[in-house]
Amino acid sequence: MPTRPTLRRCALVALLALGLAGCVAPKHQASAPTSAASATSGTSDPALARFYDQVLEWTTCGSEQCADATVPLDWTEPDGDTITVALRRVPASSGEPVGSLLVNPGGPGRSAIDTLGFFRQVVSREVLAAYDLVAFDPRGVQHSSPVTCVEPAELDALTSWVPDLSTDEGIAEAVERNGEFGQACLERTGPLLGHVDTVSAARDMDVLRAALGDEALTYLGFSYGTELGATYAALFPERVGRMVLDGAMDPTLDSGEVAAGQAAGFEGALRAYVADCQAGAACPLDGDVDAGLTQITRMFDRIAANPLPTGTDRELTLALAFSGVAAPLYAQASWPLLTQALTAAIEEGDGSVLLQLADSYYGRAPDGTYSSNQNEAFSAILCLDDRPSADPDDMRADAAEVAAVAPTVGRFFSYGGVACEAWPVPAVGALESYAADGAAPVLVIGTTNDPATPYAWAEQLAEIMSSGVLLTYEGEGHTAYGRSNQCVKGAVDTYLLTGEAPADGTRC
Repeated sequence: MPTRPTLRRCALVALLALGLAGCVAPKHQASAPTSAASATSGTSDPALARFYDQVLEWTTCGSEQCADATVPLDWTEPDGDTITVALRRVPASSGEPVGSLLVNPGGPGRSAIDTLGFFRQVVSREVLAAYDLVAFDPRGVQHSSPVTCVEPAELDALTSWVPDLSTDEGIAEAVERNGEFGQACLERTGPLLGHVDTVSAARDMDVLRAALGDEALTYLGFSYGTELGATYAALFPERVGRMVLDGAMDPTLDSGEVAAGQAAGFEGALRAYVADCQAGAACPLDGDVDAGLTQITRMFDRIAANPLPTGTDRELTLALAFSGVAAPLYAQASWPLLTQALTAAIEEGDGSVLLQLADSYYGRAPDGTYSSNQNEAFSAILCLDDRPSADPDDMRADAAEVAAVAPTVGRFFSYGGVACEAWPVPAVGALESYAADGAAPVLVIGTTNDPATPYAWAEQLAEIMSSGVLLTYEGEGHTAYGRSNQCVKGAVDTYLLTGEAPADGTRC
């Protein structure tokens, strides 16, 4: 998701045990549930009528409005238990909304409700005047029947842990430890843990659309939010109104392709950072770009052997060091923070700045608490949506391919199969097709040097979706709308306000 100023996570990284949220490995196998929605805002299925016809009860929450929607715990058993999905709304400033604009910042696991203030700054005044801005937390996330797993100290241990993945025994230990984490999630969360998949969350969105009184869904999704939007479009193509998918993911890729793509993306972003750093003053990286990357590799190697002190009772481990390096790559405006952190680590042996960046990455406060359940929700959604192979030989082969395209950071994007192999609830999988035949034009945005969601994924998603329209931002960082240039802003605003999409292939 966009990262101004808070830094978010993106990649599946076995070395970080829980991975880095922001995007998620793809899924296959599962077929699409049959859409029950009729051509109106209701439903033709009597078992679902109580959800589609519900009336939201809005209350005042400061300058915003809050409500809870009721959805089935298990969409295959609509007469069974229910859960709530939380919404927060900023009414259209014109006082005469044309509809609701639903927003999602990505993750999976990032709270849209907690980042509603961010969306109020990113979305243009003209769009805020026309639409009620509505944030919702997908099932399992923060304010919507949240997944709960471990205490903060245990989460600290997991995010700093560096398993030995060079041996079969080390891989088995990593599988076991992640399985124990999953079991803790099941004990604290209960049956919901088996139903926080992306397909279920997308079906919830159609209930929200109906409860908000909209005939079609108008939606702005960043990063993983693009996968959520694409899933909705595949399930309910006739319900798609104006949909913007920024920092796009390709949900048809397998886990190896995702790992290689993200590793190459972060490698490319790191190269761009090093070049920029060396062109300025006080850069701790000598020589040319390749020499600078070698110095970063050596720093990682030293930290792996001897974690750095941070001036606290926590050391900077290799896992935390990579998080600290990756975080500022999401936005070029944050590159000076990376220079400060690398200077301290390389020249002074001080890991404190990298630790601060890693803590921001994970939403960890100085007092040791976490601002949300984003880490737990990420793992829960990831492991329901996809189960990459945990066979040691398969993972080693994939790791070699990743290292070839990303020699500096490739190690952090390998062995992802250990995260979900022992997860205590079965995978749900995803859809067989994301073509969304019959949907209105969907605006897909890609940034040419996006580290988290490589540009090629936006190209692929726009091609996969029968009505996909590709808009390209030529620049650095993760996502484009609200942080890039007037060309992107104007194209998105025109589309949201009039329904007129830019010409396919427009570059900004």
